[in-house]
Amino acid sequence: MQLEYIDRETYRNKTSPDFIKQLSHRYGRFYLLPEGGSNELAIRGCAEIVTDIVIETDEPFDVITVACGTGATLAGLASALGRGQRAVGYAVLKGADFLRRDVAAMLASTGSADTPNWRIETGYHCGGYARTQPALLDFMSRFYNEFGIELDAVYTGKMFYGLFDQIRNGVFENGSRIIAVHTGGLQGNAGFAELATIGLRS
Repeated sequence: MQLEYIDRETYRNKTSPDFIKQLSHRYGRFYLLPEGGSNELAIRGCAEIVTDIVIETDEPFDVITVACGTGATLAGLASALGRGQRAVGYAVLKGADFLRRDVAAMLASTGSADTPNWRIETGYHCGGYARTQPALLDFMSRFYNEFGIELDAVYTGKMFYGLFDQIRNGVFENGSRIIAVHTGGLQGNAGFAELATIGLRS
């Protein structure tokens, strides 16, 4: 592959017709893979996560949770849920209220009805995308020591941090069966020097 850097202003306009046109002039025919892979094919692919979980566990569940960057995984999960099941996305970036609109639009693009079986929690971003706070790092360390599962500071750490906080505060009904989707991202831990102090740097 050939990796090319763009400045922040160009990045902000990455979906504009002018920017797309420039790409066409430069590269000819190309396939545009949007940020986070958030297109119709990705949403349908993420819907298969639910199918795989049902086949693998052979047990019913009430809630499925996932970290949210662009919302594509959440949209895919929500599109495949059965009656009475809910999906919860934990936003990993600050000011993520726009995600609600984006997820609704993604569901509509795949022909899925925008049913009220999903929601986005925006209170656990810990300062914004790729930012951390001592409480998050402490939680990740305790989680690893207790369960032997490593979390990343950008995505899954924030999702599990939010999920455990909400369970502790009674947000979910007693007896709810919750599936938390660990989406990986552990390679990102190498960029956080502070994670080395808690033994979580990959």
